[in-house]
Amino acid sequence: MEKKILDRRRAGLLMPIFSLPGKYGIGSFSKEARAFADFLKEAGQSYWQILPLGPTGYGDSPYQSFSTFAGNPYFIDLEQLQEEGYLSEEDCDELANVSESQIDYGMLYEKRYPILKKAMDRFFEKLETAAGQEEKKAFQEFCEKNSFWLSSYARFMEGKLPYPKEFHEACQYFFQKQWLSLKAYVNSLGIQLIGDIPIYVSLDSSDVLDNPSLFQLEEGRPKAVAGCPPDAFAENGQLWGNPLYDWEKHKETGYAWWISRMKHCFTLYDVVRVDHFRGFDEYYSIPYGDENAKRGHWEKGPGMDLFHALKNALGEQAVIAEDLGYVTESVKKLVEDSGFPGMKLLEFAFDSRESGDYRPNTWTENTVCYTGTHDNQVLKDWFLEIEEADRQMAADYVGKTVEELLAMDYVDFFIKLTLNSKSNTAIIPYQDYCHKGKEARVNKPSVLGCNWSYRFQKEDFTSEMAEKIRAFCEESKRI
Repeated sequence: MEKKILDRRRAGLLMPIFSLPGKYGIGSFSKEARAFADFLKEAGQSYWQILPLGPTGYGDSPYQSFSTFAGNPYFIDLEQLQEEGYLSEEDCDELANVSESQIDYGMLYEKRYPILKKAMDRFFEKLETAAGQEEKKAFQEFCEKNSFWLSSYARFMEGKLPYPKEFHEACQYFFQKQWLSLKAYVNSLGIQLIGDIPIYVSLDSSDVLDNPSLFQLEEGRPKAVAGCPPDAFAENGQLWGNPLYDWEKHKETGYAWWISRMKHCFTLYDVVRVDHFRGFDEYYSIPYGDENAKRGHWEKGPGMDLFHALKNALGEQAVIAEDLGYVTESVKKLVEDSGFPGMKLLEFAFDSRESGDYRPNTWTENTVCYTGTHDNQVLKDWFLEIEEADRQMAADYVGKTVEELLAMDYVDFFIKLTLNSKSNTAIIPYQDYCHKGKEARVNKPSVLGCNWSYRFQKEDFTSEMAEKIRAFCEESKRI
């Protein structure tokens, strides 16, 4: 009998959509995305993990979105719109020759939306013709099915961009149409998609505007905001600035908003990674207006009450609990009671500042292991830049000297160490397989600028690399 998703011994790659190669300034739901799915199949992978797909605001972070339900219009594939007759190649000329190695979000904001506006105008023109009646019906059905968030999101975005409400609705139609087509293709290859959702939503979002009673607000302003306390990694803590949930209000509604959110997620992904899972046990509350997180304190979250409500409404679903960082006994119990696999990071295993036990020999089957995530250094730089004592700790653990590790292919060595662990699921950032350096880091937390912008090139995806990855996964029995 086939085991459930995440109960099997399998492997996958972490690859954000925006990091895919291709034309027009940013990775998208293009033929390159399908080519990457083919690459995953050739490499013997079972999972493709991505980052949040929502429309981004200030700082371009996918973890600060204008809506938890909407998709980022930047990911709409312009070539597909050309094939459908909504754009010409000439319409896209301004984006044809931009850098394919780094994303310039300011340029995209200035140039991509006018191109999408041309496409959406032609789309609505088509809907008024005999040839467009089938598409018109599909669009109307999409709007009705998503009415619980779509109309209010479109009105919210009217205030952000000089385009009418219908434009934003049409963009979401094409986003979801293209994404679900890509997902169907990926699934047809036997590969599951792991989505990623932030625990919190942005203050500047349609979610907060539509549901103010579900958040800790006073006259439209937060009473307190989210973040993390000071630790060895950040002496002032982390001030995220997201409004906090009013969990009592959520409980009164039977957690209806969370049920709608997770139900929507499972139409888009096969597995959902929930960021900052410990916030459901206890969340860090920082006085609104503070410049850092030093004066924050812990408050009690909803715990298993929320997850019982989700299970009753949606049944058993595949969830990954992001339980990294300082983990209390009550957090451990919440993860255990939920049954969701938690996360293990190799880079945390040899960090003397990290209080959690991340040594690979302690990882259990019901975990998802990584060399690092989007917030970490690439593996190549990590071993060179950590403290000497931590490097020695790693060398002692694997029975080698530091000099021996530095003289060998230590990147592949640590990837194999991760893959050979007991964790059922192993996800490796593609940067690590490629031995990329610091230029390929996705995000440096608490630092604005130069994040979320790295893109791979077509030549990074070769049959030789697929064979290497497959060999590693065959050796660790993850095929």
